[in-house]
Amino acid sequence: MANGGPEIEQLIQLLARLPGLGPRSARRAVLHLIKKKEQLMLPLSAALDRAVVAVKTCETCGNIDTTSPCSICRDPRRGESGMLIVVEDVADLWALERAGVGSVRYHVLGGVLSPLDGVGPDDLNLNPLISRASDYSELVLAMNATVEGQTTAHYITDRLAGSGVKITRLAHGVPVGGELDYLDEGTLSQALKARTNI
Repeated sequence: MANGGPEIEQLIQLLARLPGLGPRSARRAVLHLIKKKEQLMLPLSAALDRAVVAVKTCETCGNIDTTSPCSICRDPRRGESGMLIVVEDVADLWALERAGVGSVRYHVLGGVLSPLDGVGPDDLNLNPLISRASDYSELVLAMNATVEGQTTAHYITDRLAGSGVKITRLAHGVPVGGELDYLDEGTLSQALKARTNI
């Protein structure tokens, strides 16, 4: 049931498309924004207008920033490790940065290979990665542990075969603080295969 006119209903529908927000959460958010129009809605609207104009995709790595190349690619200290971390999405890059992984560089693919969804190699940021890979001593494939993520990792490994670049992947297994009883069989099996010396 629509309440409050088409503008409010459109705002609810648009917010409901955001990850983590359904129709009920979007409706609550819109009501809160309307109640705090001066403190929240107007500044949010202005910030969105500025972001539409200012935000760019980095021509080098695929990150988003207000400049291209992005601040990570422009940082001269970032290349010292010789490591290039390949991620599926900008959110993965941001998660690694929050974790403080060090002075590394990144490459954002913009998704994963998924034939069922019609996503092939030409739909991803793969060719620039193949061109950049030889500039680094190690390529870390930080794909999600999904079928599509692992398929994408294998595809990249095949494309770079014979390039001389060391290709590694993130370890999979028992998370810090995890209890064995609560882990699925695939995670436990992978953890046992990837065991290390103490």
